[in-house]
Amino acid sequence: MQFSIDTHTHTISSGHAYSTLLENAQAAASKELALFCVTDHAPSMPGAPHFWHFANQRVLPRFLHGVGILRGIEANILNQQGEIDIAPRISSQLDWVIGSLHEPIFSPATRQLHTEALLNVIRSGRIHALGHLGNPNFDFDFEAVVSAAAEHDVLVEINNSSLCGSREGSQPRCEQIAAFAKEVGARITTGSDAHFAHDVGNFSHVSQLLKKVGFPLEQVVTHHPRCFLDFLQDRGQQPIEAFADL
Repeated sequence: MQFSIDTHTHTISSGHAYSTLLENAQAAASKELALFCVTDHAPSMPGAPHFWHFANQRVLPRFLHGVGILRGIEANILNQQGEIDIAPRISSQLDWVIGSLHEPIFSPATRQLHTEALLNVIRSGRIHALGHLGNPNFDFDFEAVVSAAAEHDVLVEINNSSLCGSREGSQPRCEQIAAFAKEVGARITTGSDAHFAHDVGNFSHVSQLLKKVGFPLEQVVTHHPRCFLDFLQDRGQQPIEAFADL
């Protein structure tokens, strides 16, 4: 399965990543991606940039090295109520918002509490995708959350980094999540979660997993740029004129 968009990448602005936006764009071009999303960590993460970093993304060109740039953020889910750490006036200016649970921000608790936090952030309408759900430190009710994601048109991310060591124990859980997403018609997105340019557009483990569970192409929004851009418009984003020909 081929993917033309990487929806989860970090730059040096995240504080624990090692490449610039220009270096990531060059890497994306070398992988022949059509688009990639800039998703640095939101301000609550230790080492993350100030909210001005996200408010000022309008200065970014829409193309670098021939690859389209989507302005985004990996927001932190803060609590059981599903609140995230970026103001609506800032996130409304962005193209793409991932919501993720991270240990430094949300201390791992019970399966029920994690489930409620994920359900509430889905229902809030403030995110486009749930990041790296396979993390075993945040167990949750797969059926309830994935079904809610399908109902509210929130994407489930299959995260390549989770499948190659960054969150040990994610592999079997990601398989179960993908299998259930397939069953209920939930759509997925594919992110490298690159913290170094070399990994931008690396979906080797994602591809193997989706093949293993027989995941249908039509439920993968990153298989074609128009599919992804149409998803954003369906979620209420304004069309991006620069990408009209993609």
